[in-house]
Amino acid sequence: MVKIAVDLMGGDNAPQEIEKGVLQAVEEDGSLEVLLFGLKGAYSGNHPRVEFIEVTEKIESEDDPVRSVRRKKDSSLVRACRAVKDGEADACVSAGNTGALMSAGLFVVGRIKGVERPAIATLLPTTGKKGMMLLDMGANAENKPQHLYQFAVMADLYMRENEGRSNPTIGLVNNGSEANKGSELTKETYKLLEDSGLNFIGNFETRDILSGNVDIAVTDGFTGNVILKTIEGTAMSLMGEVKNAFLKNAKNKLAALVLKKDVQSIRDLLDYRHYGGAPLLGLNGNVLKAHGSSDSVAIVSALKQAKRMAESDAITKIKERVGEA
Repeated sequence: MVKIAVDLMGGDNAPQEIEKGVLQAVEEDGSLEVLLFGLKGAYSGNHPRVEFIEVTEKIESEDDPVRSVRRKKDSSLVRACRAVKDGEADACVSAGNTGALMSAGLFVVGRIKGVERPAIATLLPTTGKKGMMLLDMGANAENKPQHLYQFAVMADLYMRENEGRSNPTIGLVNNGSEANKGSELTKETYKLLEDSGLNFIGNFETRDILSGNVDIAVTDGFTGNVILKTIEGTAMSLMGEVKNAFLKNAKNKLAALVLKKDVQSIRDLLDYRHYGGAPLLGLNGNVLKAHGSSDSVAIVSALKQAKRMAESDAITKIKERVGEA
């Protein structure tokens, strides 16, 4: 059995969609147990493999991350992380305040010795349908070359252990493919990755994000967060324009009926809900950030991913590798 701690109160659609996703996940997987942390009355379900644990506090999306984690020790988010730290759960999942989850990860779960900066990583949808990992997604606004090097090492081990990619390719996000392009940060990082023994294929231009021609794209947290939000906004706008075009007149509506399945496949390709969540790499425990707008479908995907994380040996491998670095 794998036991996952879940923050019932985190996210735009909490607690209803979180509960719905949890109950669906345990129904689908008989080897999954859930510790569900929430305020009194937040849970209405009844399942033998879901244990509801009442808390007295909730961290809001607008709360200061560090202050809220230190002051709201009985919040659902902090208690879920505490369950991982205390060995009561194999992993935790939250769709709540990203900064607070990272702070709880650092202050409660703890950082792997030797890791200078933990990173938020995420699998982005690609046209090849295998997905591409991008990190850092915003845990660190400013980075040094050594940080990006460690991001690459951790992502390499995660993709091997969790996604079954035996020799993942790694690209360094830059404004050109040439080795001498970019800022001092990217130039110095390029040298580190070139000599790392990793499957580094050089600089990676963001126009290739959705083609997925690398398994891992490494960048600083500021750039990664901008890339993620640009992709999300573009996908939403694009699908909105497609919908408007199909509803424009009777002829287009007829065409929409004919192309319904094809359009749905494009929508599914760009749907974050099927890609789980964002692992916080570098922590001494399995912590997964689900999308803030997660519905039940996204929560099921996140729980599946958290289970894979718990069953893998990624953290042990990261400890061994980072200790050598």
